[in-house]
Amino acid sequence: MPRYGCINERRNQLHEVIRLSGMNLIIDDTDHPLIIKVASIQSARMQVYFIDNEDFFHRKATLSDENGNEFEDNDERTIFFVRGVFETIKKLRWIPDLIHCHGWFTALTPLYLKRMYLDEMRFSNTKIIYSVYDDKFSNPLRNEFAGKLIHDGATQEDMKLLASPDHCSLTKLAVHFADAVIQGSPQIDDEVRSFISQSGKPFISHQSSTNYINTYNELYDSLINFKK
Repeated sequence: MPRYGCINERRNQLHEVIRLSGMNLIIDDTDHPLIIKVASIQSARMQVYFIDNEDFFHRKATLSDENGNEFEDNDERTIFFVRGVFETIKKLRWIPDLIHCHGWFTALTPLYLKRMYLDEMRFSNTKIIYSVYDDKFSNPLRNEFAGKLIHDGATQEDMKLLASPDHCSLTKLAVHFADAVIQGSPQIDDEVRSFISQSGKPFISHQSSTNYINTYNELYDSLINFKK
């Protein structure tokens, strides 16, 4: 996840993974150092890896300032985060069976998996799920957004889905490249719902807190051909 500035490093015992850090990611001809940090959730025996960068994630807010104004560079922040995740996976030498993305800030992940990291053998059998939420942003991302994605390996045809870099178009782009879709919020945009239906992708509607685990697990197993 992003190491937003509101995450207290000392309280959560984050520390930099020196052997993984040190790479620069170039976005729009500018170098941005990729810093990778980790923390442990002892009760779950789980490690959480954080994608960090002073320019993008050291501000105290997440996606908008204290007045509700969305950050102008959210387009580059999401590009940096998604690329940072893939580079971290490579450095850790993981071979993921499945990637499950939540919300618009992860929406570029299916595109990057199917285009930019297509030739990476470790991702050749990876399946990807995108969970759609009612997490709309008010202002479209910058007009240069599509050009930055093309520079990274997206095609002009891909960008037809991103004619207007708003929440609806970005969600459609994620759905188009995902292997399956989940409705994470009780209500989502009607246009997005219609696009999901027309896509023919495996789809799970919004689930209650009591039964979503079994439903999600069944989808996971079906995508990776799990055999007991």
